[in-house]
Amino acid sequence: MSKTVRTRYAPSPTGYMHIGNAKAALNEYLLAKSQGGVFILRIEDTDQKREIPGAVEVIYDTLNILGISHDEGPDVGGPAGPYVQSQRKATGIYMDAALELIKKGAAYYCFCSKERLETLTRDGAHDILRYDRHCLSLTKEEINAKLAAGEPFVIRQLIPEGKTSFTDELFGEITVDNSELDDQILMKSDGFPTYNFANVVDDNAMGITHVVRGTEYLSSAPKYNLLYNAFGWDIPKYIHVPMICDEVTGKKYSKRLGAPSIQDLVAQGYLPEAIVNFIALLGWSPADNNEFFTMKELEEQFAVSGLSKSPSIVDMTKLRWMNAEYFKRMDPERFYSMSAAYLETFPFDKAKLAAMVQPRITFLSEIPELLDFLKALPDYDIALYENKKQKTDAAVSLKALEPAAELLAGISPEGWNNDALYAALQGLAAEMGMKNSQVLWPVRVALSGKAATPCGATELLELLGRDASLARLDDGIKRLS
Repeated sequence: MSKTVRTRYAPSPTGYMHIGNAKAALNEYLLAKSQGGVFILRIEDTDQKREIPGAVEVIYDTLNILGISHDEGPDVGGPAGPYVQSQRKATGIYMDAALELIKKGAAYYCFCSKERLETLTRDGAHDILRYDRHCLSLTKEEINAKLAAGEPFVIRQLIPEGKTSFTDELFGEITVDNSELDDQILMKSDGFPTYNFANVVDDNAMGITHVVRGTEYLSSAPKYNLLYNAFGWDIPKYIHVPMICDEVTGKKYSKRLGAPSIQDLVAQGYLPEAIVNFIALLGWSPADNNEFFTMKELEEQFAVSGLSKSPSIVDMTKLRWMNAEYFKRMDPERFYSMSAAYLETFPFDKAKLAAMVQPRITFLSEIPELLDFLKALPDYDIALYENKKQKTDAAVSLKALEPAAELLAGISPEGWNNDALYAALQGLAAEMGMKNSQVLWPVRVALSGKAATPCGATELLELLGRDASLARLDDGIKRLS
């Protein structure tokens, strides 16, 4: 019988979550849900100096915004708690595990001072300060004496000779010569475990079966596996995914490069569902090349085989496009509800306004500027009437506007509707031997004072009403005369 898939997202509470952080959470979530598994949230606060007050609540809020719900975690509980590493430390789980490794000969005490460590030579090939195992030769009596005297210590992993191999679900089998690995610290002098050690201990205790993380951790995987083997624990399946890069610098997407938080993106007007969809497609391609997914569809279709081995770029132009597409595809009633606050100052049919702008916006905040001409005709240059595509200029426009205004003035308020108005102007164009666009374009410019509007000329006539429309057409004629 196969084991239930259990994955975890384990952020450190050191600030906000951006697209890269959210991608890490989404990968773990989708991997679990696509296989009917369990998704866990664990807070890794072993680096107390970097912790930012309120950051845990930001993590909860961000996951909630994106619809990434965890089955187990600090706020919802679960059978493998506690789910905060500082709370787990209080149980003694990390120190007990480290002492067990010492007994097994897989770790050792190190009492070296900071000053002595700074005298060690740096490994030029790997740019690391490699420990020289000075304390490995201490006798049991010497160790006990130092412990009794209260000398500060760390516990280091003892890397054995030979090679370590592991299989990554994306990159296949990878072998590393152990001589390239340093005797990393497992327990710090403050009694807290290091990130790497706590990961192994907690993943085992929580029954984690699959670990998705960045390719920057590929070199650390052998250290993890040596720890698992030393304890005699099952090793989870690894999936190392390439990093996500900033589109401007090409470097890893990060806070240091000014990456906005998910809350920032929502405040800017991006829809959470568009953000999730965009993030899902970073470094992952669905089998059918579809680009639009609900969360449920992502849960059903996500597969490791669709993950890319190449870095992906955070293309904000594509995110903007996707946001606009989500508005276009949105249920009209929902859009009307969302846009109501932006439409309330316009004295027109709000439902019609919503229908006009829905297919033409990227953000709701664009609505006021898109419709501002309805409140008052802006001052505009008659150069707007020149349109090479429609073959119009000032002279052609004046030729069309004068009879158009006269014709429209003869239409009663009761007959003032889009269909009747379009038929009338279409008939005028035919009578004058002009293209429809040569009449409709100058009418639209005269009504709006803009080169682009959220609807056509006759829709504007209907929306503005008979009196306001005729007044604006008269203004246009005066400008052109």
